[in-house]
Amino acid sequence: MILHNEDDIVKLISEDKWMMGILLEVKQLQLPDWWVCAGFVRSKIWDTLHEFEQRTTMADIDVIYLDRSVINESHEKILEQKLMKLSPGIPWSVKNQARMHSINDLEPYDSCIDAMAKFPETATALGVKLDSENNIILAAPWGIEDVLQMKVMPTPFFSQSDKLLEIYKKRVNVKNWSETWGKVTVLEY
Repeated sequence: MILHNEDDIVKLISEDKWMMGILLEVKQLQLPDWWVCAGFVRSKIWDTLHEFEQRTTMADIDVIYLDRSVINESHEKILEQKLMKLSPGIPWSVKNQARMHSINDLEPYDSCIDAMAKFPETATALGVKLDSENNIILAAPWGIEDVLQMKVMPTPFFSQSDKLLEIYKKRVNVKNWSETWGKVTVLEY
């Protein structure tokens, strides 16, 4: 399958019953500014572009939201447990972006899309959620070109300092995406 644009990505996800199930489960939590992001979206795109018949295993399913009224990790763990009850066996990772900026020593995020824009790689700075009618909304603050071209490079945010570029370099070495997806090119800086 060839993917050309955001509509193709939305269609791809909407036709995946497993992914739609994940999105519907997260939607049930009614979290403010929620998204399922990063590898959940990127891996589906790369699996498709590599014509894999089986979904690649994901270390976790990243769920992000922004709620300034309850900023503690224990609440995120409660949300993970709720999701585990809905879908046991899924490696849920729920993070409130209202606190994550401090862990990353950054200014507070304005929104979850702002947080995604500060992810290390453009190909991972992606998120999806459902609107009130269960239509998929795709967020790609740095666009979709890099993920569709299977190119891993730092986001403009991570390109602005040597410290952040070192984090990017370590991360891409650990992730070693080109071992799973042979057509992926990782750009070193």
